[in-house]
Amino acid sequence: MVNPAAAARRALPSVDRLLGSAAVAPLIDAYGRSRVTESLRSALDAERIRLVAEDATPFDEVRFFAGCAAALQSGAAPSLKPVFNLTGTVLHTNLGRSVMPQCAADAVMAAMTRPVNLEFDLTTGARGERDSHVERWLKQLTGGDKAVAVNNNAAAVYLALNTLALRREVLVSRGELIEIGGSFRIPDIMSRAGVKLVEVGTTNRTHLKDYADAITPRTAAIMKVHTSNYVVQGFTAAVPETDLAKLAHAHDLPFIVDLGSGTLVDLAQYGLPHEPTPREALANGADVVTFSGDKLLGGPQAGLLVGRKDLMARIAKNPMKRALRLDKVSLTALDAVLRLYLHPERLQHELPALRMLNRTADEIAAQAARVLPAVAAALGDRWRVTVTDCKSQIGSGALPVDSLPSTGLAMTPALKKKGNVGVLASAFRELPVPVVGHIKDGTLILDLRCLDHEGEFVEQLQHLNVGKA
Repeated sequence: MVNPAAAARRALPSVDRLLGSAAVAPLIDAYGRSRVTESLRSALDAERIRLVAEDATPFDEVRFFAGCAAALQSGAAPSLKPVFNLTGTVLHTNLGRSVMPQCAADAVMAAMTRPVNLEFDLTTGARGERDSHVERWLKQLTGGDKAVAVNNNAAAVYLALNTLALRREVLVSRGELIEIGGSFRIPDIMSRAGVKLVEVGTTNRTHLKDYADAITPRTAAIMKVHTSNYVVQGFTAAVPETDLAKLAHAHDLPFIVDLGSGTLVDLAQYGLPHEPTPREALANGADVVTFSGDKLLGGPQAGLLVGRKDLMARIAKNPMKRALRLDKVSLTALDAVLRLYLHPERLQHELPALRMLNRTADEIAAQAARVLPAVAAALGDRWRVTVTDCKSQIGSGALPVDSLPSTGLAMTPALKKKGNVGVLASAFRELPVPVVGHIKDGTLILDLRCLDHEGEFVEQLQHLNVGKA
């Protein structure tokens, strides 16, 4: 007696016959013959396994090709894609931190599609220095004598320490031995930079005498780390930068300040909490200041160093500078963003990070009222959608105890135990442009502070699949 499953497996078409099918031609055009061939082979293997069962449905060519097309499309889709950041954290590290302005995107497009004078001096016709494209703006905006750009602030701290204190000691207050996201710790960077950390003072109180008593012939520098991602409150004491600078210079030591997040303007003028700037640190006596490019500054991922000419020249010549340098794309974006700072009156309108931080509660509330009906319609009767007050945070370690009043949409099941908030959050993430919110106390909240492209957000809600939520 013939086994139906075995007969069905023998009847499967060959890869060559499938490749000649009219249904495969558009797939080959879209994905290439080799990838389509591989997909067909994998799909046929899956069919053979499926047809082992006696009651398996027969081979269906239409279903088969649809499955291959879906697999090819899924396999070719980029994993890195735009999302709607409705988490309530403006500079969200996991979502790419700051959104860059259109001028940076336009400049980057030109730099990616044409040759550029990255290391070529158009005036002399000789080899140039890549950092020169941003150094002039950094000097003007911070007051530093010279500037160096590398790929992130950890690299900037590493390069400064490795250059100025290799195999020697650096004094840091115990209250400033920070850890930031991804388990990055200042002591670890210091160790890798080849310097010995000397902790001074206590976690909550450090005095000038603690630094002075710790200075020895092996001391190479004093470093102050801005605790941008936490605040110690209560019975505390910290030494002002001006006093540390005087102490360091009295012993002929460089004074290094790591600002971490970093901003080039006084945020207080925009109604935001004040954050120390590189200009302030240099004015207080710092010799080298390090800070990030993709946080409050609003640019691409970068670590920026500004400061005293002789020390910065040594840092620029460190052999590790080449391993940590910025490429043409990041430099182009950084140049465009820095040039925005030359026009302060345009800054809060054209720099997305500052514009999002500066949105008023009334403006966000009005937006919530506009989009609520569309969200409610997409969710149906099983879910209740309401406008709720929120507290946004700046994020990426900046001003950790400060929050900004905002408005969001809160989604809860209309009937208790008749909806899964986690599944609903997943459904929003599966939209063509994923929507990322946050869950709090059994409620999915979409904080609208960072909702740009409102029309696109509303339009794609028709694809929201809440069947299992």
